[in-house]
Amino acid sequence: MKIKKLINNFSDSGKTLSQRVVRGGFWVFLLRITERAFSLIRLVILARILSPNDFGLMGIALLTMATLDTFSQTGFQQALIQKKKDIKSYLDSAWTVLILRGFILFAILYFIAPYTATFFNAPEAKPIIQAIGFAVLFQAFTNIGVIYFQKELEFNKQFIYQLSGTLADFVVAISAALILKSVWALVFGLLARNFVQMVISYFIHPHRPRPWLEWENARELYVFGRWILGSSALGFLAIQGDDIFVGKVLGVTALGLYQMAFRLSNLPATEITGVISQVTFPAYSKLQDNIPKLRVAFLKTFEVTSATALPLTAGILILSPELTRLFLGEKWMPMVPALQLLSLSGLILSLVAVGGPLFWGVGQPRIGFWMNIIRVGVMAAVIYPLTAIFGIIGAAVTVLLGICATIPIFVKTSLNITGVSFSDLWKRFYPSLTGTIVMSLLISFAMMVFSQTRMSVFFGIVVLGVFSYLGFCYGIWKIFGIGPVHTIHQVLSTKRSEI
Repeated sequence: MKIKKLINNFSDSGKTLSQRVVRGGFWVFLLRITERAFSLIRLVILARILSPNDFGLMGIALLTMATLDTFSQTGFQQALIQKKKDIKSYLDSAWTVLILRGFILFAILYFIAPYTATFFNAPEAKPIIQAIGFAVLFQAFTNIGVIYFQKELEFNKQFIYQLSGTLADFVVAISAALILKSVWALVFGLLARNFVQMVISYFIHPHRPRPWLEWENARELYVFGRWILGSSALGFLAIQGDDIFVGKVLGVTALGLYQMAFRLSNLPATEITGVISQVTFPAYSKLQDNIPKLRVAFLKTFEVTSATALPLTAGILILSPELTRLFLGEKWMPMVPALQLLSLSGLILSLVAVGGPLFWGVGQPRIGFWMNIIRVGVMAAVIYPLTAIFGIIGAAVTVLLGICATIPIFVKTSLNITGVSFSDLWKRFYPSLTGTIVMSLLISFAMMVFSQTRMSVFFGIVVLGVFSYLGFCYGIWKIFGIGPVHTIHQVLSTKRSEI
């Protein structure tokens, strides 16, 4: 009965904003866990079949697509979520602009493919870049009505919509890899993902967009969205600039190793911030005029983020050599030092990124823009000497220095907006930090005892780390009445109050 009641609690949309946030967070977290499970299985299988060079070629194509996508961002989706009033009258204009943008990007990808391949000295990348242009078109034609899933915290529907694409990518990519044993398996997987999501979007939401452009509506969305464009462009340079540099200076194989290291090391950052931003951005937008409730929401968000990011990062940092050898194979071992350094940058990124949805939600997206200006500036100053001397390890150090430079702005602006004190922030942070230290010591001791780690031993050490962390932190959370578990229980049992 208790299990059934808990499921009903999470399935129900909730009466209060806090209940909707927690239940929405449950669905987003479930989606992320499910997607990452499929993604990791897919990654391990494909890494065994394909070579680092294949991943490097796909990396070049994705970098090209991401470059064009980022520097042509409209920011319309974020603007629609942030708006307090009804957005129905804006949807057709936003969809029309996105369609036009999709055709332009498709054409640019096709024509610049030869030059990009020449730049990276990888002629095999040309047809791949041209083919993934169809993924851009599929994304452009997606039903704009799915924006309501995030705006209204209806993440149970978002779960179905996004998971359909994940399953399509999983089945198609692995099937193609077994048959073709080439980089085209990755290409067909991406195309299948975007095509299936486009089709599902029209089944799962009743809105039917039509091509129509109201210039005044588009201009109004652009006023907010231009800061998203600027921040996204700088964020791209901060996240992908090192990839471009590595691919150009060190070659395709080094790029494949580096991107794999980045993908694994930043799993905590990308997954946690993905969940947090999807849920808290619309919540902060609704609370932007209520500072006391905004303050409580921010503290709870930071608490949940640190409680998740700290142990995951520590686990990757300590276990990365065995994780790489057991799951990916010896050919991927050169990436381990870079993976460990990037895991630290991923931790800081996940904590600093808590501020992004807050800045957007209160209508101050320019703060994220200036944070990225500093981050890119630091990286630009040191990336050449560090990468030229130390290879992919130097590129990883560059990423770490860049994200560290944004910490002061995040702390100062977040505390100013919410009225939170630094001591309040520390109280939400130290239980997870202490539990992570205890967990790390136990894992390190176990690694020394079992010097020759087999698969069964590896999983045993992981289980030891998980239970030691949860047990220690739960004790602190229980004694002091704080922590994510307390927050979720408190919110789900709430009948009349909000966050």
